[in-house]
Amino acid sequence: MAQLTEIKPEELKNNPFQLIGKDWMLVTAKNGDRINTMTASWGGMGVMWNKNVAVTVLRPQRCTRKFIDATDRFSLSFYDESCRKDMTYVGRHSGNDDPDKIDKTDLTPAEIDGVPYFKEANMVLVCKKLYVQEMNPEGFIDPTLDAANYPNKDYHYMYVAEIEKMYIAE
Repeated sequence: MAQLTEIKPEELKNNPFQLIGKDWMLVTAKNGDRINTMTASWGGMGVMWNKNVAVTVLRPQRCTRKFIDATDRFSLSFYDESCRKDMTYVGRHSGNDDPDKIDKTDLTPAEIDGVPYFKEANMVLVCKKLYVQEMNPEGFIDPTLDAANYPNKDYHYMYVAEIEKMYIAE
């Protein structure tokens, strides 16, 4: 496990399309003394409301969504192939069915300013919620997206969060 070094979002050299769409990303939040995490591969990074932001989307039935809704802050963290087994496990097992799923992995929980992440991360974004909204089927300009991605009509909730701090592993 490498030491984390804080950087400014403007100093990020990684490609967000690779980080979010291809590499392993975890969304992690804390509620009381419990943490929950899930893998995610949809989202983005950019500037909104004059703030550096990250966007992530969570389906309504995901346990992690309950945790994010219960707090103001959460983390997005990124991992390499060495964590594939653990990423697969936490992605396939819901905290609704297995509240101790993290204990069944080799992930090492840690916190930055009270926000949970895992020490195996290559990069950690400490995020503060700014906006949340359920995606609306009437918003789809291309109706094939709705049909292809929401056969159960379980539309994601979109979270826009300020990136308060960004860390990379040295």
